[in-house]
Amino acid sequence: MRLSPAPLRLSRTLALLALALPLAAALAFSDETLDKVAKSEGYCSRILRAQGTRREGYTEFSLRVEGDPDFYKPGTSYRVTLSAAPPSYFRGFTLIALKENREGDKEEDHAGTFQIIDEEETQFMSNCPVAVTESTPRRRTRIQVFWIAPPTGTGCVILKASIVQKRIIYFQDEGSLTKKLCEQDSTFDGVTDKPILDCCACGTAKYRLTFYGNWSEKTHPKDYPRRANHWSAIIGGSHSKNYVLWEYGGYASEGVKQVAELGSPVKMEEEIRQQSDEVLTVIKAKAQWPAWQPLNVRAAPSAEFSVDRTRHLMSFLTMMGPSPDWNVGLSAEDLCTKECGWVQKVVQDLIPWDAGTDSGVTYESPNKPTIPQEKIRPLTSLDHPQSPFYDPEGGSIIQVARVVIERIARKGEQCNIVPDNVDDIVADLAPEEKDEDDTPETCIYSNWSPWSACSSSTCDKGKRMRQRMLKAQLDLSVPCPDTQDFQPCMGPGCSDEDGSTCTMSEWITWSPCSISCGTGMRSRERYVKQFPEDGSVCTLPTEETEKCTVNEECSPSSCLMTEWGEWDECSATCGMGMKKRHRMVKMSPADGSMCKAETSQTEKCMMPECHTIPCLLSPWSEWSDCSVTCGKGMRTRQRMLKSLAELGDCNEELEQVEKCMLPECPIDCELTEWSQWSECNKSCGKGHMIRTRMIQMEPQFGGAPCPETVQRKKCRVRKCLRNPSIQKLRWREARESRRGEQLREESDGEQFPGCRMRPWTAWSECTKLCGGGIQERYMTVKKRFKSSQFTSCKDKKEIRACNVHPC
Repeated sequence: MRLSPAPLRLSRTLALLALALPLAAALAFSDETLDKVAKSEGYCSRILRAQGTRREGYTEFSLRVEGDPDFYKPGTSYRVTLSAAPPSYFRGFTLIALKENREGDKEEDHAGTFQIIDEEETQFMSNCPVAVTESTPRRRTRIQVFWIAPPTGTGCVILKASIVQKRIIYFQDEGSLTKKLCEQDSTFDGVTDKPILDCCACGTAKYRLTFYGNWSEKTHPKDYPRRANHWSAIIGGSHSKNYVLWEYGGYASEGVKQVAELGSPVKMEEEIRQQSDEVLTVIKAKAQWPAWQPLNVRAAPSAEFSVDRTRHLMSFLTMMGPSPDWNVGLSAEDLCTKECGWVQKVVQDLIPWDAGTDSGVTYESPNKPTIPQEKIRPLTSLDHPQSPFYDPEGGSIIQVARVVIERIARKGEQCNIVPDNVDDIVADLAPEEKDEDDTPETCIYSNWSPWSACSSSTCDKGKRMRQRMLKAQLDLSVPCPDTQDFQPCMGPGCSDEDGSTCTMSEWITWSPCSISCGTGMRSRERYVKQFPEDGSVCTLPTEETEKCTVNEECSPSSCLMTEWGEWDECSATCGMGMKKRHRMVKMSPADGSMCKAETSQTEKCMMPECHTIPCLLSPWSEWSDCSVTCGKGMRTRQRMLKSLAELGDCNEELEQVEKCMLPECPIDCELTEWSQWSECNKSCGKGHMIRTRMIQMEPQFGGAPCPETVQRKKCRVRKCLRNPSIQKLRWREARESRRGEQLREESDGEQFPGCRMRPWTAWSECTKLCGGGIQERYMTVKKRFKSSQFTSCKDKKEIRACNVHPC
């Protein structure tokens, strides 16, 4: 669906001081100001130089491009969101896109075009059409527009937003209201180009991935598949940057295809294990049938994995079923920080993506292989009218899942550039107590320094540290242990408890059962948050195990089934009919035999007697074509009453109407009426007269171009006399006549070099009732002197601010 693009040709009038208006006093610009603006082609540099309050590092407001790309593909459409974190809000805003290191005072400084999604929320600025602003000033927390990336060769682009909240303007050159995107190298066309830095962290880190499926009939009611809705088994791994499980813009491997279409992780796991040098941990978690249940009924699936300096990325995917080839997941999530540490927690909302292997558009579309195979891409709300995520207004898709990745342990010597905080310390498992010095004889150290003061001077948890220096390593093949040692501590006089008491964390959730059929084991962990003050060893357990049972009656020849789905609708609309329900095989028998359990059930159903039903309706027809060929219109669909009218009145609707949007209608050039013909430019003999008209509206969206604005025709007053004295006499009379006419007309308007002007018009009404609007007045040319150049005498225009009080 195409939406209205920004006009490509800008008005030459004065650019609005859109950001300064709510703060400034009423302003009227002089002719000198108008001349200066004319030189800069009327562009929006004043917006970028508007005076306001700079809030460096301010994160209350944020500008985000969907997918958080660092690069743009020329000509591609991107969804841009400007939002405020609750309870904050903003009344007005300005959004603009500039080429890097440009000021914005010329047409070529601006990059790409914006498209309006919701005209009730956003509009193009009247005197700065490359910028987007609010339609009406009111409280809001979020707006969205589309941005079409510029053509190849543009280079890096800066998206900048300014926020108006009450009487304060927030804007910044770096930070959450500025987004820099650089042009994607054509050699990597169509492939996700997110540069991954080398990791400088030391040791290893252990993480737990927890998957929360939010896809349910309540959150996504359109065509929700009540039967057999589920998430497939999670499959993924922690890996190096030399291996890619999946990525936007790439093609799905056979393993990804089998997960996406069948929900089978077998081939994907085989592909991952074949990359053993590049993979540290294979990530696996059980499937969820049905897709959503309350957490007090079923725990969210989780899996643990480790990362190290080489294999510091993690990727996973899971299929949402039933679906053609739709999935969610993360690709190459980097858990290494720039400060050479390990990320403590990642929380990411997920929207579905298309694997590019099946062309179905609904949850239960029949198999339709995509030939040739297409690239992996995120689903959008504009993909297809039959899609369950379709939104004719182009809104964002509601997230279907959330993944939480938490660090639960670190091992080995750490080398953070930024020292750990208390949260980093208590987030890890307690280091083992060392009663004896296990320093190898080949490592020569200095003595330990005294313990530092506790980082906490209160009763909050802190840490203290001591250090030693490695003087010599006699055998390079024998590693030398840490040069730093840490201990938990609290401020002086804070511990009133028994000195031998240790403080433990809460138990972490139970791990998945060790087997999928029968009785197995599961475990859970906790860690030491505070060691005993007297230095004794903490004896409380940090791990628990217990038995768990999955399908108690299973045997080598039995199979594991899902729960029964909901009953289908009755096959009859009246009288006796049949209805079915289904379930699926979650796991085939371990001995390889066929599953003998039934996968469907049928039973009779009774509907009201047929002669009592007044409303027997046909299925809905297909949606009609849009009522317009361009712009906004309506479309309809109908169904018919199949039962006899004698059976009673039917109150069911037989027609439905919804909005539809087509590309913007062409706007032809609009001009004023022709002016009166001018006087002949000769007092005798052959001459010419001219008349003009002005452009009121430039052509837009492919409209008809502007025709000529000046016409000329010949004129002849009388023959010139050959007697020079008589001719000179008549010239003198004509000159004196014109001079007298000129003196009479000087009282009717103001005098400017080369022309005479009519008086100023009255000020127009203010464009806004509050929050800052503008007023305009005009002075038009009454007469141009023949001695002046045509371009030196122009119509004048003044603008001033009005109604600057807040709404």
